Amino acid sequence: MALFGSSKKTPALKKVRPTVVRTQNVAKELFKIAKSYEMEAELLDFNLLDVQTYTRIYDGSKETEWEEISTEESRNFNDEALLLNPHFQIKQTYEIEVFSKKPAKDDHYRDLKLAVGANATKCKVYLSIAQGSKVEYIPHFEEDLLGMINTKKVRAGILVYMFDSMVEGVASQISARVRIAEKLEFEQSETHLIAEGYEPTATINDALILHYENTKELNDNERVDYASRGFIQSVQKGDLLIEYVKAKMGKPGRNCRGEYMEPKEPVIANEPNFKVSDNIKVVEDEDSIKYYADENGYIAFEDNTYVIKKDVDVDAISFKTTGSIDSGVDSDVNITVKEADAIKDAIGSGMKVEVTEIEIDGNVGSNASVVAKKANIGGQTHKTARITADELEINVHKGEAYGKNVHITRLEHGVVEGENVDVAQALGGVIRGQEVVIGICASHVKATATRKIEIKKMLGSENIFTIDPLLSRDVQNSVEDNEEKIKEIKLRLRELKKEIEKYTTLVKNGTPAFLEIKKRLLHYQKNKVKMPESFVKKYKQFQRMQERLKELKEEFTLKQEKLNLLTTRTASFQDNILDARIINHDKWIGYNEIKFKLVDPPMELVYKPLEGSDDKIFGLVELSDGDYAIRPLDE
Repeated sequence: MALFGSSKKTPALKKVRPTVVRTQNVAKELFKIAKSYEMEAELLDFNLLDVQTYTRIYDGSKETEWEEISTEESRNFNDEALLLNPHFQIKQTYEIEVFSKKPAKDDHYRDLKLAVGANATKCKVYLSIAQGSKVEYIPHFEEDLLGMINTKKVRAGILVYMFDSMVEGVASQISARVRIAEKLEFEQSETHLIAEGYEPTATINDALILHYENTKELNDNERVDYASRGFIQSVQKGDLLIEYVKAKMGKPGRNCRGEYMEPKEPVIANEPNFKVSDNIKVVEDEDSIKYYADENGYIAFEDNTYVIKKDVDVDAISFKTTGSIDSGVDSDVNITVKEADAIKDAIGSGMKVEVTEIEIDGNVGSNASVVAKKANIGGQTHKTARITADELEINVHKGEAYGKNVHITRLEHGVVEGENVDVAQALGGVIRGQEVVIGICASHVKATATRKIEIKKMLGSENIFTIDPLLSRDVQNSVEDNEEKIKEIKLRLRELKKEIEKYTTLVKNGTPAFLEIKKRLLHYQKNKVKMPESFVKKYKQFQRMQERLKELKEEFTLKQEKLNLLTTRTASFQDNILDARIINHDKWIGYNEIKFKLVDPPMELVYKPLEGSDDKIFGLVELSDGDYAIRPLDE
């Protein structure tokens, strides 16, 4: 057992006597010599004394002799046909001198970190110089660098003097940089191509790609919508639906180890055995067969045939059956939903449907959304359902409905907004449109229009009927934007007026002096006498004041014209309000209100028809004093 404080001497490193060997496998030879000295192969180094390159054509049937080619021949060996011949073979024999590695302190290139690597096929070989590497120039640096590169290539099993015609140029370039700098530090890592064989072309196996099934990739912040399961795959004319990629045999190569790289036989397992309908266009070339949609619709697979269809019938749209359907309003897809049971939902809770046309025999459930160009709902809508369609018909409506031409059979406290809105029976709710027609009006109805509200039969009270030129959000935004611009221009006009007054006074007061200076300058000019600098300066100063006054007046005129235009535009928003009408063909019952909203001046006028009154037509009239009032009219 060792005592405390005892020391043990580190055995001296063994040294290998310089040994010259000929071998085709340098790594194996280094390992064998290291083993004989009972040391690690990493402690050995070698010099490359000679390289012999041999070639032959051998097909395995008859033994052929190897023929040696010179270093010059190997450097210029570029016979592609021969190199890509599978029976052509290359080998090299190396004469090396093996010895122990120098201690780091004795190695001039200890701080030059070089590495030789290759891509996966070994067809491209690169020299890498690590960032921070340092080297000092010596006269034979370029020769040493080439030697180091060749040594590393041999260690890696890469052929020397073959496929490396560019290596001398790389070594020369680096050497020149070191020679100029005398002592060079590489601030960034560098990679240089030093050998390039013949890269093989990969074999392509056949493949069948169903492009119509491609789904949108989600961002990290997006959640998966499990309700959207692609019950139908909508397509647009010109969409690539299916693609068959034909199998293609790859091309051979030869890497920088001299190895022939034979391509694999292609696998053919996906040849199309289906048919397509007339509305699917087939385009074939040497690489693929592509199938394109020739019209809008959705793609279906029936009887081993792909077809594009427009109409689809389903019993119901729900999370369990179809999931949400989103084919787009321009897809030409038309859906009929047949579920008509009053206690079931034809469109289930939370479902989203977007198609060109939809016919729903039954109900639309809670939080459901339907978007189409044309929609017809035979049942009722839940109070949280939302329906949007240009042409829209709903039997019983409790939710939200938006469209251009909207017809509601019975409105039960729902919301309706459109251009032309026709409600057969209104039992409370909100109606907004350019023109609104109500067949039977019960109580608690709020109807707003830009042009006309017409009630055919009045059965209730507590109703509010409003004419509002700014009903449209776009018009509201336009008016607000217009008013903001008017404020800005009025402010600028006040500023301009002050500046014009200031410069007008300056010009007026300075005119006599200006005329006198002008007279003197003409006198100097006529007598060819140099004009005093102070006179010229004052003359130009007055000219600038005149120009500035002219610019201010021009800007004032333009701003005033712009103000007039904007003011006229604001007034135009309510131009038609005097033509707007609220018409009740029946007697007034209970408490009701008629309102007209003015834009300029911004105000709201209210009229309360007397109960039992027979007044039928109401409009806005301008009084003699410029005020407005709501009055019963004859027409």
